[in-house]
Amino acid sequence: MAMKTVEESHVGISCYISNLPGFRGVLKQRYSDFIVNEVDRDGQVVHLSSLDAPPEEEQRSVQETGTNTSESDTTTVTSYAALLDSFKSLAGDSDAGCLEEFLNQINTGDDKSVAPLVLSPDSNKSHRTAVHKFFKGNFKFLVTDTVDGPDASSKCIRVRLNSGGPNNNGRNSKKRKERGDKPFDSRGSKSWPENVEKFLRFHLYKENKDTQEALGVIGKMLGIQSRSFGFAGTKDKRAVSTQRVTVYKQLASRVASLNERLFGIKVGDFCYVNEGLVLGQLSGNRFTITLRGVVADSEDTIKASADALGRHGFINYFGLQVLPRFGSGSVPTHLIGAALFRGEWELAVDMILDPRDGDILFHAIAKARKYYKDSKDIEGTLRQLPRYLVAERAVLQNLKKSPGNYVQALKAIPRTLRMMYVHSYQSFLWNHAASTRVQKYGTEQVVLGDLVYCKENPTGKVTGIVGPECDDDCGDRYDSNIEEEVSEDTQEESNNYVKVVTAEDLNLGCYTIEDVILPMPGSRVIYPTNDVAKVYHDLADKDRISLTECVHNVKEFSITNVTGSYRRVFQKPINFEWELLKYADSTKPLVETDLDKIIKSKPVNGVRPVGAPDAKKEDNTRELENSNDGANIEADDNEIEGEEVILPQDESVSGTNSQDFQTALKMSFTLPTSCYATMAIRELLKTSTSVAYHKTLNQ
Repeated sequence: MAMKTVEESHVGISCYISNLPGFRGVLKQRYSDFIVNEVDRDGQVVHLSSLDAPPEEEQRSVQETGTNTSESDTTTVTSYAALLDSFKSLAGDSDAGCLEEFLNQINTGDDKSVAPLVLSPDSNKSHRTAVHKFFKGNFKFLVTDTVDGPDASSKCIRVRLNSGGPNNNGRNSKKRKERGDKPFDSRGSKSWPENVEKFLRFHLYKENKDTQEALGVIGKMLGIQSRSFGFAGTKDKRAVSTQRVTVYKQLASRVASLNERLFGIKVGDFCYVNEGLVLGQLSGNRFTITLRGVVADSEDTIKASADALGRHGFINYFGLQVLPRFGSGSVPTHLIGAALFRGEWELAVDMILDPRDGDILFHAIAKARKYYKDSKDIEGTLRQLPRYLVAERAVLQNLKKSPGNYVQALKAIPRTLRMMYVHSYQSFLWNHAASTRVQKYGTEQVVLGDLVYCKENPTGKVTGIVGPECDDDCGDRYDSNIEEEVSEDTQEESNNYVKVVTAEDLNLGCYTIEDVILPMPGSRVIYPTNDVAKVYHDLADKDRISLTECVHNVKEFSITNVTGSYRRVFQKPINFEWELLKYADSTKPLVETDLDKIIKSKPVNGVRPVGAPDAKKEDNTRELENSNDGANIEADDNEIEGEEVILPQDESVSGTNSQDFQTALKMSFTLPTSCYATMAIRELLKTSTSVAYHKTLNQ
């Protein structure tokens, strides 16, 4: 079952669009070679442009305007007037009045003392679905579920705070527990002026840190919990990234003051807004990627490959780097997902806990896993196992309480992580299907039986719809939160219909190769009617999994209970630009970051560049990247696309001469959410994008 190292071919990544030869290039030799800027819903690229708080007058109004709790909370309820009117038209006067009273209780009393609100009996499931959607879309701090009504034919919707504490014993209380017992950590915000919005939005700039780690540092400094922050998606750790973040009831001046103490993190571009960010509120990411040590038979080869990537794009595979999508150890994540679909609970637990080849570099982990394998001593293993191994610890702690209850142990893993096992198997099938589509039908034309998003209004020809419809348990839908250059695995074009391409469509030329999509397997998707559909079922059969029937009654681990979605097979990089650079010093950054530009244009008192000499020893992993000692290097903004640029070099570098110059390829492009920049790089290099492979190029 185990394999030494997960290779791209193991998870279906095997084809390319172009037949051009590849070339050598090192991905992420330095993390400043991989820059990610979030793109918001309006298409604006998010940059760090200022570290300063808003003007003092605005800050003074926040600090000096005092209102008691009841006054500010009354304002809060008043701001819900329009929503209450909408709810009245949906649910009637009685339920709307009850909801208004419920909101008043939340805002004027102790959150824990507020009893859940049970709405009027409703036997119409479609109407209940509309009510669920209303709360999900408009009241982020509330959750809904369905309970039995006063008679057998009716049900009632229950509304409560997004809470999973001990006083919440509802049907989904265990699922809710992971979401925290309050919508936000509101300590220190009892008096908040009515003229200032409740959320502070800022731009988070980070280097060599993942999003959760950076927000954890900021939260600790502010004395608030992580749930006070909102963000649209996580960004890769080994990168320089800038993204939008919101925090509940915090002063911009207080947050800005942290810049003097933050290392590898900066915050800026502050403003106050009405709502906090949630996962998925972005349109994509802007990448600036520098491949170092580029070697090819000629520069023409590099230029032709770069031009081809811009014109034709790449196959939109799920990449290896997105952990834990496929895993990096000897037990790939998708194999755990397959065990869950088969209902082999003990095997799945063993695969999570067993020793694996990938732990050889982490002595403590390898030792703990081997100790458990040999002794089955849960308490002893927990004492040895690092705390950041969340899934392993959750499983062991549950087995300690309920020996032999493997299903419950698996459910103890945080939902976003345990569902990643399921989604990784879906991704495994999708990758293989995409490769089959390319091998059988090529990369140039739509063929009979392909799936596409319908461009017209829905007609009789439409046979499927993208994305899940909300049902009575819609409040517990999985939110993907994966850490890489992709923000989160969102439902693509969720309001569009899907259809099978017909002969008439081919004759009319309605669709192009860019329109072709393939399903992520689930209960509400349709499959192509050509040979590509067979690969889904053949691979699933090989893993003893049925895509149409469930062999167990654990819904969340059932392929027939997973909704499914669709994904484009081919993706073009948007606003693609590239240039060749020459450099001599491999320790120097080749591109200016947002922070470099701020420091270059306006030195800020008290804010040292990350990696300055007085930085703490444990944070010196940056290895002089972005230090202000050398030239700040970037091609002139007016440089012609594709032209070769020779960068200025630090004269102190010994032995620097024309013969020492190396070539780098710098690219800038935008990708929608759920698209992987590493797959674009793979199309260029025609080699693996695995971390292990690129480490060998650095040696």
